[in-house]
Amino acid sequence: MISTLKKRSDFLLAARARRTPAGSFMLQARKRREGEAEGIRVGYTCSKKVGNAVARNRAKRRMREIARLILPEIGVDGWDYVLIGRAETTAAREFTALQNDLRGAVGRIHAPRKPK
Repeated sequence: MISTLKKRSDFLLAARARRTPAGSFMLQARKRREGEAEGIRVGYTCSKKVGNAVARNRAKRRMREIARLILPEIGVDGWDYVLIGRAETTAAREFTALQNDLRGAVGRIHAPRKPK
């Protein structure tokens, strides 16, 4: 089950956790603690650098759709994901390329960490 992040505090917690660039957007993710909400949660954000309200809404619609298609398959239960739109590329990139960007980014987030 996928639900949407709505509280600013959840976005701030994700910002302090893992992150990886995904070509057309940035992906932030964090594993929730025991006792927090169940399932996969996802949030979307676009700053004014992305463009006017029309451009930001278009970018967010595209990010919502790729998350709806991809995260039920490869997302991990108990994690929060935040997709951050990038200027020009998020709204203009080919849709299948956006999907591949998300697949790759989620794979990098969940890849085993290298020891320091």
